[in-house]
Amino acid sequence: MVVLDEVSTLPRRTDRVLRTTRSRRAVRDRLSFLRRYGRVLAVAEGVIAALAVLVYSSGYAGRVDRAAWLQVVALGLGWPATLALLRAYEPRFLGLGSEEYRRVVHAGLGLTACIATAGYATSSLGGRGVALFAVPGAMTATLVTRYGARKWLHFQRRQGRHLQRVLIVGHDATAAELAEAMRREAYAGLFVVGACVPGGKAGSHHRLDAAGVPVIDDLESVTRAVVAVDAAAVAVLPCPELCGPKLRKLGWDLEAAGVDLIVAPTIVDVTGPRIHIRPLAGLPLLHVEAPEFHGFRRVLKEAFDRFAAAIALIVLSPLLLAVAIAVVATSDGGAFFCQQRVGKGGKSFRMYKFRSMYADAEHRLTELLDKNKHGATGVLFKLVDDPRVTPVGRFLRRYSLDELPQLVNVLLGHMSLVGPRPPLAREVAMYGPEAKRRLLVKPGLTGLWQISGRSDLDWQTSVRLDLWYVENWSFWLDLMILWKTAFAVVRGSGAY
Repeated sequence: MVVLDEVSTLPRRTDRVLRTTRSRRAVRDRLSFLRRYGRVLAVAEGVIAALAVLVYSSGYAGRVDRAAWLQVVALGLGWPATLALLRAYEPRFLGLGSEEYRRVVHAGLGLTACIATAGYATSSLGGRGVALFAVPGAMTATLVTRYGARKWLHFQRRQGRHLQRVLIVGHDATAAELAEAMRREAYAGLFVVGACVPGGKAGSHHRLDAAGVPVIDDLESVTRAVVAVDAAAVAVLPCPELCGPKLRKLGWDLEAAGVDLIVAPTIVDVTGPRIHIRPLAGLPLLHVEAPEFHGFRRVLKEAFDRFAAAIALIVLSPLLLAVAIAVVATSDGGAFFCQQRVGKGGKSFRMYKFRSMYADAEHRLTELLDKNKHGATGVLFKLVDDPRVTPVGRFLRRYSLDELPQLVNVLLGHMSLVGPRPPLAREVAMYGPEAKRRLLVKPGLTGLWQISGRSDLDWQTSVRLDLWYVENWSFWLDLMILWKTAFAVVRGSGAY
């Protein structure tokens, strides 16, 4: 067992001095980077808004007069101010989840409505133009900027920079799971530096030991361990040894040390919008809403899916024709490949794709099973260099062009633009109870699996991502996945 020897040897008076000194330093260092990050975003987004007005004024009037310069200054200051008003620069929203993007969109829509109303009230054509063109342009450019900045931040965190050092309190199995999750999702900015396992016996911390996480047993030494490992936060998992009064006292001690307290419930794969705090006699109850599988938002999703699919089919029709000709001209067989897939509620439907394999691909499947990336008995069948794929098909798969005919399935209501991966009947036959929850919603043309590694994902990860989507679907999440899909397709990684 790896033990924090420094805790037992740290003098208590020295402990108090270090805690007092560290209290000021921890609070300053922990938030200073994210605040600087937010200030840089604010300046960049002010410049973006000013440029949006300049571009609009130059194109509309052919020149930039005094009134236009006033609009440049007004929007250059007003846009970041609106974002700040909607708390789009708060550290807790920066770099994680869809809430950051949602607040940018809300700011854009709100500012557009305000400027448009003022423009119509004053009969100002310039004001209406700014509302209809400059603000939406600034909002779009801001979303692109935030996405690029987030990618940079995630890269920095994966390189071990700008991380918050965390001490975990909990029993071996749950603490090890949380430590593994923090390591796997390094982009979240949490770095495990130790664990406290209350009530544990020497040699009983097998999973934490295997993970190389330093362990202490004494619950009373948590605050001293925080100083020893220079932790900036303590993540507490449910354990009977740390009941309400003790947890409250720990919170007071951590407050004095300038350390964050993170209480991690045992529920997993549930996002913030489904979680609400309901106080009862001073006890914060965590209320978890059931996933939404019906209702108005689902109707809105289906309407958006079909409308967007129809527009995409019209716009992409020249590309679809070119791909069909290329497929037929370079190998025997038709342009399309039709296959029975399982959709919502276990209902089968015919899914359309551009043919990317030779005509005898299905007959050669059995002889290739032992080369399956996921094992001969695996649920998924993936080969990195599948000999059945044609040269043109390899190109189509790399950039997901073979999947464009599935827009017809979306238009017909068999599929959604975003959802779980559409499974084969033989795959569904091997599903366990958890995996079957994927069938509660329509399969998608794209999804979390598409933007998280595509064919490189193993079966367990694929199921986890699909279940997370099923449980936490939202219209904003769909928009974010569609946005990220464009970048994943351009990169072409994980597709074969």
